[in-house]
Amino acid sequence: MSTRRAAIAWLSAALLAVSGCNRGAPESPRQNPSTDPHAAHQKSSAGSAAARRAPNLSATPAPGLAPSGMVWIPGGEFWMGCDECGMPDALPVHLVSVAGFWMDPTPVTNSEFDRFVRATSYVTIAERKPDPREFPGAPPDTLVPGSIVFTPPARPVSLDDFSRWWSYVPGANWRHPGGPASTLEGMDTHPVVHIAFEDALAYAKWAGKRLPSEAEFEFAARGGQDRTLYPWGNELRPGGRVPANIWEGHFPDANSRADGYFTTSPVTAFPANPYGLHDVGGNVWQWCADWYRPDYYASFPDPNAAARNPGGPDSSVDPDEPGAQKRVTRGGSFLCSGDYCSRYLVGSRGKAEISSGSSNLGFRLAKSAE
Repeated sequence: MSTRRAAIAWLSAALLAVSGCNRGAPESPRQNPSTDPHAAHQKSSAGSAAARRAPNLSATPAPGLAPSGMVWIPGGEFWMGCDECGMPDALPVHLVSVAGFWMDPTPVTNSEFDRFVRATSYVTIAERKPDPREFPGAPPDTLVPGSIVFTPPARPVSLDDFSRWWSYVPGANWRHPGGPASTLEGMDTHPVVHIAFEDALAYAKWAGKRLPSEAEFEFAARGGQDRTLYPWGNELRPGGRVPANIWEGHFPDANSRADGYFTTSPVTAFPANPYGLHDVGGNVWQWCADWYRPDYYASFPDPNAAARNPGGPDSSVDPDEPGAQKRVTRGGSFLCSGDYCSRYLVGSRGKAEISSGSSNLGFRLAKSAE
């Protein structure tokens, strides 16, 4: 059952697919929020990674002038995944080699998506009325266009019940990210959200680009840094600064906005990584081309032999939601927190059902070298 279908049917369990995070065991050590919640991971990871050889980071020069607005990602080897951080789907850490490619420096913005819609008259999945044949037994008054929106509860709640902070909101879509009464006023440079996989593919075709593979995204997000925790290094808040748009405070009821934002932020609000990429950790989740399987990393026969340009598994399997077709998402979002979902960690993974969008899900594009 798809996330959108389940949300319309008021099945709160299906909200798993838009959170980008897994139920069950904590994803990071529960420490004092004033400290780095991954300090224990940083220490243990350094030990487990010490025996691994350094990857070959020799840069491939750009093959020519950059496509308009894109930056060159030089390719090379890297250790893909996340050691000892409580995320089984990010294990085992394995050596990967990717070829050089071009990438957008930011997620696609509202103004960019608006130009696409004006040029093509495209209608996103969230704006389409659900087909009653796909929702047998659903009350007719629930079969209305909409999407899934984060709505914080007024007080602390159990983190086992996603419906306490996720809701299917009729009328929510990329033009109205918080619901029908919301607008994009002042948000031209914010990332477009409520984007389903099909929507991202349609934009990519129009733009003459493609979605990045999961391996490409992680390599680019690391910016040439070997085995760091975050796209910006090994400290969650270097020099006391908040380096990305992530959840600050007690999730999901209290956001201190120490980073300056409650939901999305302008795509260049925070510093770029060494490759010139913004928002590769925080702000919005971003679609990758790969199907999602939690056991995919275990399929590499020798984790010490570099897998070249892996493109993901042939199909999707997610035991948390059998039957749902999911693709990988990367980068975390403004909802990621050390209390609950710490997937701003650069080696961590997200997932989303392909026919669904949400208020923290967008995309960026890549282009192969000619």
